[in-house]
Amino acid sequence: MKAKYSDFFQTILDSVADGIFTVDKNRRITSFNRAAQRITGFAREEAIGKPCYEVFHASICQNACALEEALKTGNEVIDRPLNIINKEGKAVPISVSASVLSDGKGNVRGGVETFRDLSAIEELKKEIQKRYTFEDIVSKNREIQKIFNMLPDVAESDSTVLIEGPSGSGKELFARAIHNLSARKEKPYVVVNCGALPDNLIESELFGYVKGAFTDAHRDKQGRFALAEGGTIFLDEIGDISPLFQVKLLRILQEKEYEPLGSTKTMKADVRIMAATNRNLAEQVRSGKFRQDLYYRFNIVRIELPPLARRREDIPLLIEHFISVFNLKRNKKITGVSDNVMDFLMRYSFPGNIRELENIIEHAFVLCHESVIEIKHLPSEIIEAFTGMRPLPKDDVSPLNVAEKTAIEETLKKHSGMRAAAARDLGISTVTLWRKMKKFQIEFSSELIPRGLPRGKRANDKR
Repeated sequence: MKAKYSDFFQTILDSVADGIFTVDKNRRITSFNRAAQRITGFAREEAIGKPCYEVFHASICQNACALEEALKTGNEVIDRPLNIINKEGKAVPISVSASVLSDGKGNVRGGVETFRDLSAIEELKKEIQKRYTFEDIVSKNREIQKIFNMLPDVAESDSTVLIEGPSGSGKELFARAIHNLSARKEKPYVVVNCGALPDNLIESELFGYVKGAFTDAHRDKQGRFALAEGGTIFLDEIGDISPLFQVKLLRILQEKEYEPLGSTKTMKADVRIMAATNRNLAEQVRSGKFRQDLYYRFNIVRIELPPLARRREDIPLLIEHFISVFNLKRNKKITGVSDNVMDFLMRYSFPGNIRELENIIEHAFVLCHESVIEIKHLPSEIIEAFTGMRPLPKDDVSPLNVAEKTAIEETLKKHSGMRAAAARDLGISTVTLWRKMKKFQIEFSSELIPRGLPRGKRANDKR
């Protein structure tokens, strides 16, 4: 009768899709189901009687064993991610849950662990990551995806590139990606923050100087252009340079040559020039603050990066990316952010753009000693902003809905409330846009509606 009950019990275990095994108090395997055999590659006969760590070779076996923790504390361990090494020596990502096995009198007899093969999910994540990452840039935003598509051609061209976008939007990442894709990738990549250098230093810093050029010039010094020879120089915050230095920079863009400070010898520069600014250079030209001829030299290939507030669909991706980065840096195992944190960050204005989001997550990592980042772990000024924010209706709290609603609002603002133009920009029909506006209860004040048109109508709209 006992043998029949054991067979019945094993049949039930074998019908379960997840791997299941049990151990005695010495952590020796006492049962091993069919899914456990499939995932580990070990036959039941090979596993029974062995210590579980000899079968699993898991990343947590020595110092953070889920079964050991359950047996010591009496508490369940739920969905802990880890990697095991199967019989063929390949790493298999799984999630494990463990709990104590006790008899009817409460005496501990051993433990049970269930584990789920996450290989398919991890492969899907990799595919999604490939689709939404380019070099070190993470985005699913339509504007950024368009830039991704053109970057290989831009890299191959060797033309001067101007990258415009607000501070913290990732301009340097795009410049580095272009360099890494170009034929110059094995050569130096030199970054110069022009906004941080005063006029009396920027010329010597970029072009170098010879001994005796000024009082403290006791020896020759190479400039950044010489250091970047054969490679790329990235001139950040180019909109901050003075009109006087703009004249000197024009020559190197036109003639590809320069003279070190105090020298009469002309140096040739085999350097690709990329520049970035958080200012609108065309506006700077119109106001007389930036030379028109220099602007046209820079503006051969122009890339405009949107602020994070216009690419909110990227916020969950960026949060996941930064959590992965800081988990490695700080040796932590934070799995994500709470629903409250995600809801807040999806609606926060991000004046500091991606850099601010990164700083928020890094700050949270300092304070968070749990598996999930909560509101209390965020910077104090962010918590203040959260407490003053009206909660979303329950139907709207998913990150996808928040991102979609915000993208529609931002695009409508961009096109002054014109639904036809906004729909084209979003890649949807005007009918779909109208339905989504009704779904999210999006309304616009009269100043965004062109004069002469009734509130419910727009030119070129076809409902």
